[in-house]
Amino acid sequence: MADTTAGAEGFAQDWSAEVLKTPPLIAPARQFIYPQQIAGEEDALARGALQLMVRPANGGMFLATCALGFTNPAMPTGVFACPTPREMCAVAGGYAYVVDTEQPERCTHIMLKPVVEVRPLTTNGLLLFVGFHSMIAWGRNGLAWESAKLSWEGIRITGIDGNLLHGMGWNMLTDREVPFSLDLLTGQHQGGGFIQRPQAQKS
Repeated sequence: MADTTAGAEGFAQDWSAEVLKTPPLIAPARQFIYPQQIAGEEDALARGALQLMVRPANGGMFLATCALGFTNPAMPTGVFACPTPREMCAVAGGYAYVVDTEQPERCTHIMLKPVVEVRPLTTNGLLLFVGFHSMIAWGRNGLAWESAKLSWEGIRITGIDGNLLHGMGWNMLTDREVPFSLDLLTGQHQGGGFIQRPQAQKS
């Protein structure tokens, strides 16, 4: 059995994908494993993988095997449409992969490890990846921006007003959440909980 995943998030898409519960009995000729030969990720597949049967609008179907970042069930796993219709975002245990379905050898492994939340912002034309400390936005032309650190541990989005995102970031020194605002056009922010420890004065 397979679950068909649709791009219900709002972005148009030129592909369809099925999340496979078990490896296919007859595998397609084209198969791709992500991440691709990344130093330090040699054992990634040992943690498990998300397997997808992908059918792009142009080109034959292919099997995508996406290594899990983490086995913690709290880490997100799923498939998302991207601002560019031919691109697919697969998230496996907190690792996010953006795949060009027409050229599946082209895959970007999102730098946040782990990605703890994925938010399609269709009005802003961005797929937003939220980590424990910062955020990354993916647009029609690829990586749009990466924010600076917003929190010592954990980010909570409270709302979006036009191109301004509002959220809360934790300050370790005060053990309190601090509000921040972030410009979705640039990734620049004001406020937030990540404040460096004051350095001791030299005597």
